[in-house]
Amino acid sequence: MQKKTIMLGTIETSHFRNNAFLCVGTGRMGLALQKEYFEQLKLVQENIGFKWIRGHGLFNEDMSIYQEYKTEDGSVLAEYNFTYIDLVIDSYLELNIRPFIELGFMPHAIASGEQSVFYWRGNITPPKDYAQWNKLVAATLQHLIDRYGAEEVTSWPIEVWNEPNLAHFWKDADRNEYFKLFRESIKTVKSVNKKFRVGGPAICGVDDISWLKDFLNFCRDEKLPLDFITRHLYNITIPERDGRYGYPKISPLSRAFAETNRSREIIDSYPEYRGMEMHVTEFNTSYSPRTPIHDTNLNAAYIAYQLAFLGDACESYSYWTFGDIFEEWGVPFTPFHGGFGLVANGKIFKPTYWAYKFFKDLGNGECIHRSENTIVLRKKDGSYRGIAWNIVAANGFSAEEGDKLTLCFIPEDGAFKENEYCVVTKTVDEDVCNPLKVWHDIGEPANPSQEQIKLLQSVSPLIATNRCHGAPAIELTLGRNALVYFEIFPAPITSDRGFDYERSVNIEFAD
Repeated sequence: MQKKTIMLGTIETSHFRNNAFLCVGTGRMGLALQKEYFEQLKLVQENIGFKWIRGHGLFNEDMSIYQEYKTEDGSVLAEYNFTYIDLVIDSYLELNIRPFIELGFMPHAIASGEQSVFYWRGNITPPKDYAQWNKLVAATLQHLIDRYGAEEVTSWPIEVWNEPNLAHFWKDADRNEYFKLFRESIKTVKSVNKKFRVGGPAICGVDDISWLKDFLNFCRDEKLPLDFITRHLYNITIPERDGRYGYPKISPLSRAFAETNRSREIIDSYPEYRGMEMHVTEFNTSYSPRTPIHDTNLNAAYIAYQLAFLGDACESYSYWTFGDIFEEWGVPFTPFHGGFGLVANGKIFKPTYWAYKFFKDLGNGECIHRSENTIVLRKKDGSYRGIAWNIVAANGFSAEEGDKLTLCFIPEDGAFKENEYCVVTKTVDEDVCNPLKVWHDIGEPANPSQEQIKLLQSVSPLIATNRCHGAPAIELTLGRNALVYFEIFPAPITSDRGFDYERSVNIEFAD
C-alpha cells in the first residue's frame, strides 16, 4: 500500500485554473432534437453547468440548412432553411449553454466529392466553389445575429472544421486545401461581424507538430486575424478490436499532456502568437465511441487527473461528450457500450460524471497542494476542499506496492483557527459507485426494464461525515481507481436547549 503525507498549510501554493466547465462536447447538432438528448443535457446543466457546447454536423443534411431550387429558366439557386438550427439553439439557450460553433461538414450539394465519414455521412471534401461556401457561412451567421442579437451571437467561438490532419475527416488530409478553407472562412466570418472570434486548426495527433507550425506560418504570412488555436487530446493506443468493441492501452501519467504541452511551446515560440488561447475542443481517454474504458472508474480517475492540470496550458478543454445519444458508428445496442458520455442512455450517471461534479463543487480558491493524485484548495472562509484519485491500470503503473493509496492530511501551524471541524467525504470507486458492474451483475441487459434503469440510476457516491476536535489529521484510503471528494470546514456545535446527541444515540434497554 502506498502512503503519502500532505501538509494542509499555505507553503505549497500552486497555480490552478479550474476551467473544466467552459465547454463540453456533443454528437452532431441534429441529435439535439431528440427528447433523451435534451433530458441528458438538462441533467448535466442542472448539476454541473457548462458555458459552451461543441459538436459536428452544423451543415449536415439532417440540419437541412443548405437547399437548392431551379428557376423557370433552369438556373439553380441556393436558399437556406434555418428551422432546425433555431430549434437546436433555442433548446441550448433554455439550458443556459451556448454553441462553440464548428463550421462543417460540407453540404453534399456544394461538395467537390462524395467522400464521407460516420454513419450519418458527413461530407469531408472541400467545396467545389468557395463562393457558395462563403455565402452559406455568412447567411447562417447573419441569421443567428438577426434572431439572437449580435452581442449574444458574437460571444460564441467559431472553429473551422474538425481534425483536417486526418484523412477520415478532410479529403487526403490536404493541409494546403485546409489552409484555403480556413482563409476563406475567417475572412467571411469577420466580414459578417469583426467581433466574432475564430480559430483552428482542430488537429488531433497525427503529424500535429508540422501541421501546427505550417498553420501558424500560413496565418502569419497571410496576416489572418486568428483569435485562438484549437486541437484535440486522446490518451490511448490503437484499440484491439473484438466484435463491436475496442480495448486499448492507456498512456502513463508522464505522457498524458505531451501533445498539449508541445503545442503550447510551438504557439509561444511565435512572437505574434505567444500567450494566445489554446482550446482543446475534444478530449477523453479514447477517441472511439465503442471502447468500454469510458464507462469505468479508471476513466473517472484519469479524467480527474487531467482536470487538475489541463488549465496550465489550455484556456478550455472540452470533454467528448456530455451524453451517449451519439451515432458516429450507428445507434448503440446497449446502455453500456463504451460511449463517450458522462451520462449513459437511461439518464444513468457514469463514474466520470462524478469527476466533473466534484470539480464543480471544488470551485476556486487558493491551491495549497496539487500532485498526480490530489488537489486541495483553501477557501476564503477558512474551509478546505479537495479531490483525490488513485489511478491503477491492470499493470498497476501508479501503485508500486498494491492497489490502495492512503493520503494523510496533517495541518501545519496556523492552518486551522477553530477547534471543531466536520470532514465530509464522497467516494466513487469500483465497489460503491460502479454502474457498469451493476449492469454486468444483473446480466448485461441490452434493453433494461424500467425497474433495472431505476436501479442503475440509483448508483451514487458513498457519503460519510466525521467530527474533529482540534486541528484535524485526516486519513483517506483509496482503493483501485477510486475518486474521493472531501471538505473540511469549521462546525461548532450549536445545540438546541436540552438536546444531547450522545444521549440520543445511546439509548439503553429498561430493567
